[in-house]
Amino acid sequence: MSLHYEVVFTCFLRDDTPVAVLDALRWHLGLTEQPPQGYGEEEYAYPLLAPDPHSRLPGGDFASLRRQGEGWGLYSRNYWLDDDMGELVTVLNLLAPHIARPGFGGHFREEDELKPTHLTFRDGTYDLLGS
Repeated sequence: MSLHYEVVFTCFLRDDTPVAVLDALRWHLGLTEQPPQGYGEEEYAYPLLAPDPHSRLPGGDFASLRRQGEGWGLYSRNYWLDDDMGELVTVLNLLAPHIARPGFGGHFREEDELKPTHLTFRDGTYDLLGS
């Protein structure tokens, strides 16, 4: 039996985030149909953050990337199978070098757990902090 996770990203990206990174995020979020050019299928086999219309999360999945002030606001909330959790690093590596505000950047938790693992960003990298 598979475990299921709520995965949330909530962060601001710098205004100078490269177009290629924004294109990759738009694809992962399901905002465009075509995978980004110049990236191999191994890195981006399928969109990781696209909302599933049949999600079992209360309120459903959600994805947003929009201009906010002097940067980009990213918010996504998805329901992932445990088999997909290894792909978390794909998104973290994409975001970390471009974070505008260091600190909290989201969380993930197994659906029956009360305490999430927090995602934090600082100095171009990330960390996972259990509660």
